[in-house]
Amino acid sequence: MKANEAIIILKGECEKAVYKSQELEEYDNNPFIEALPNIFTDDEVIDKFTLFPRISKSDKQQPSNLRYHIIKRAKNFVQPLPIHITLERRLSALIRRGYLARNPLDKSFIERLKLLNQIRVQAKDDDNMLEKRMSHIRSTADSISIIGISGMGKTTAIERLLLMYPQIIKHQEYRGQNFSRTQLVWLKIDCPYDGSLATLCKSFFKTIDDLLGTRYLEKFGYANRITSTMMLHMTTLASMYGIGVLVIDEIQHLLNAKNDMEDMLNFFVTLSNTVGIPTVLIGTSKAQNIFKGNFRQARRAASEGAIMWDRMEEDSDEWNFFLETLWDFQCLKEETPLKTKLKKAFYEECQGITSVAVNLFILVQERALAEEKETFDVTLIRKTAKEDLRMIQPMIKALRNNNVTAIKKYEDISISLDDITINYRSDMELNGKIQEAFKERKKSIELIRKSTIENLILDITSMGLFNNLTKEEFKKVCKKVVEEAGIDEDYSKLKLQVLKVAMNIEEKTAETKEKPQVKSSGLIELYEKSRKEKLHTYELLHKKGYIKNPIEEFLEA
Repeated sequence: MKANEAIIILKGECEKAVYKSQELEEYDNNPFIEALPNIFTDDEVIDKFTLFPRISKSDKQQPSNLRYHIIKRAKNFVQPLPIHITLERRLSALIRRGYLARNPLDKSFIERLKLLNQIRVQAKDDDNMLEKRMSHIRSTADSISIIGISGMGKTTAIERLLLMYPQIIKHQEYRGQNFSRTQLVWLKIDCPYDGSLATLCKSFFKTIDDLLGTRYLEKFGYANRITSTMMLHMTTLASMYGIGVLVIDEIQHLLNAKNDMEDMLNFFVTLSNTVGIPTVLIGTSKAQNIFKGNFRQARRAASEGAIMWDRMEEDSDEWNFFLETLWDFQCLKEETPLKTKLKKAFYEECQGITSVAVNLFILVQERALAEEKETFDVTLIRKTAKEDLRMIQPMIKALRNNNVTAIKKYEDISISLDDITINYRSDMELNGKIQEAFKERKKSIELIRKSTIENLILDITSMGLFNNLTKEEFKKVCKKVVEEAGIDEDYSKLKLQVLKVAMNIEEKTAETKEKPQVKSSGLIELYEKSRKEKLHTYELLHKKGYIKNPIEEFLEA
């Protein structure tokens, strides 16, 4: 990885620390914990997690060439399910409990940083020195593994949950005392495709550089840097910035590693068990093979439990709830009711995999428009799946027929039922609660506006038009436009309005950058003042107290 190489980084909010009183005693007197949002209730998770597209009655009356684009809004659809609530609870506890033994006010926090610096200097010939020297330091960090078939929304879920927390918190003062520190609440990076530990370390440095404006990749990750040394720098930075949780996605790529797989797994274990940084490992079903035969790694990679994310079953409440909600976002002139035959056909063609279901829902409507139809039926669903989803038909057929031999060929869709610790049937009571809460909120003005703002942000930022607007500035533009408009305002008009406002701000910002105004301050200001007043710079500096009288200072000494 080169210093200027682009990598996709999930970026969250940056905010100044606001300390909150804690409901749990063990979380008191810890600025890293007190600066976090209060522990979310289930209702708050549902509100923050939900995202549905805006498709109005007027949208459905648009010409077919426009509706082809409007239908695509369904790609933004995010439906809360019991597994999301379960995952949020575990993530919340993971972050907070990880900070218990890393309280920046405790002496052990400074001791940890000093020790890491010493080890970095001394560990040139001993890769195991980190674990040896830090074995006496207490760790409260745990880890979660999330393993599931491709397309179930693992990455989408963890990203939405992470974004519920600020990513960067700037501390300045805590309880009347100076406390200058930058806290990284979470960091998400992808496991490199070649499974290289060196590449992972460089991705870590590059991510921090992009977030904080530092130059750690240049300093610690140049081409001839030894991997073990980069790992030590990585652990030091993780401790220094108080990383609350490190999320590693696509860990099945470790299977592509020639020699690094064991080293990387050991590193994750050490990071959590010794250095005290909680980790979340996410991968497809293929990732199960990584942990086979190594009990220590499997146990540490899932000290808080392995979440095996299986597909939804046809007769489950979750599947019916998901499909019924998705069905509301049709964009044909005649609404197709969700009858039993359609439900059955739809499930058979997507096998309870959420991303396949959403794509099939979009493609069926697109085919209907192409054939100048304003409704669809079982025949059109079958035809669309056969022709437009041709690439995944062998995998869907293997799942439909429960053909174990065929399923094993596609490791990304295979889940061992014996290994499942959490699935969609695990909490029927929670599922009922979510359904009830979601139905209540679905028509609420607040949720409609929130979803509209998020959809506008997703749709417009993907265009890549604005380089001078920060994420926060763009969010403010969307929020202002939506809140000033009527609740039934056409989405396309809102989008156009946001584009106009954002472009005006973009142009003004660009002009300001072209003509930078340098503001003099400090010593520069005094220098300019001395020139204007025709005084010697030394004389003015002495007058302002910047330079002491050498004789007086000598006598005092």
